[in-house]
Amino acid sequence: MYNGPAGIAGMGVYVPEKILTNSELEKIVDTSDEWIRTRTGIVERRVVEGDTATSDLAVPAAKAALEDAGVHIDEVDLILVAASTPDMIFPSTACLVQKKLNSKGAAAFDLQAACTGFVYGLTVASQFIETGMYKTVLFIGADAFTRHINWKDRGTCILFGDGAGAFVLRRAEKGYGLLSSYLAADGSGADLLKIPAGGSCHPGSEQSIKEGLHYVYMNGSEVFKFAVRVFPEAVQKALDKAGLTVDDIDYLVPHQANIRIINSGAERLGISKEKVVVNLDRYGNTSTASIPLALYDLYKTGSLKRGDVLVFVGYGAGLTWGANVVRWY
Repeated sequence: MYNGPAGIAGMGVYVPEKILTNSELEKIVDTSDEWIRTRTGIVERRVVEGDTATSDLAVPAAKAALEDAGVHIDEVDLILVAASTPDMIFPSTACLVQKKLNSKGAAAFDLQAACTGFVYGLTVASQFIETGMYKTVLFIGADAFTRHINWKDRGTCILFGDGAGAFVLRRAEKGYGLLSSYLAADGSGADLLKIPAGGSCHPGSEQSIKEGLHYVYMNGSEVFKFAVRVFPEAVQKALDKAGLTVDDIDYLVPHQANIRIINSGAERLGISKEKVVVNLDRYGNTSTASIPLALYDLYKTGSLKRGDVLVFVGYGAGLTWGANVVRWY
């Protein structure tokens, strides 16, 4: 039974303190600040240190979201974490977050859809509200991607950063909150972007470490072509499901992977740059954290108004892609 739309009752984000600039990368890999800026739009990124894990990024973001929403952790019915880089294979990062938040009764599980994880996760989390099963869901996108980067591979090490973003979801008024979602996948492209080892296919071993199979592998040119193609498709299909058009969009909040992908998608859709939220230059590609980090930049300025139409669009390994349409309330 439909119980009404799910809305964002509170937001919070967290990034590590350490900043890694393009100039610093010049010293460890064959690249340049100018090349990175021109090709990706990235200037710096945040990087975890010591034994910091994905759950350690998720917890402060979650606490900030709970405070913003005025919600106590004991009111949370479900903790859902979207992560490409979980603390371990099991238990779930969500269960580790539950423990660190001292949550006693909330259900907890992870969702993995790579860089599209936030779009997928928001869709899944919202359904628990819409069906009436739960009143309050804590949804977190968090990744410590630099844990899996080969710092000698200039094709990947320049791209990724670490961070977390969290939403507290509760029922919204009719016509507000999550209006529609569009999700898609194409497993035939699974080999284009992956971490080969660490699962049941290639368990961790001395040989897998020697071969560098625990690092991110990416066919950059093919992933770029894929992203440019599906970006406008996902936005348009989500808008169609909501009964809206591109002209109705107040803010487009895309996955922050590459400025050329973002610019191409916006241009194909006919959306002005003023409506596109970008903070890629300061954080790089933070995977599941990139959309909430970008939205929070807008949120904290007070620019969001009741009734504003937001579109989140993501794309990543799997291959996966999708979009959400949200009316701010």
